Amino acid sequence: MIEDESARRAALALIAQYGVDAEVIAMLRAAEYAALGDLDGLAQWDDILACVARLLAVPSDPHQLN
Repeated sequence: MIEDESARRAALALIAQYGVDAEVIAMLRAAEYAALGDLDGLAQWDDILACVARLLAVPSDPHQLN
C-alpha cells in the first residue's frame, strides 16, 4: 500500500503532539466525521489513523531519517 504523504505528515504531527495517545485522537476525529456523515473527511482520518498505527507499531530506528 502506498502511503499518502499528507496522511503521513498528519500522523507524524499527531504523534509529536500526543505520543502514544495519537491513535486515540485520530480515532476520535474519524468518529466525528462519521457522525457528521462526511465520508471524505472520514476516509482521510481513516488513512491518518492507519499511518499512526503503523508508525507506532514500528520500533524506532535512530539511523532512519523521517
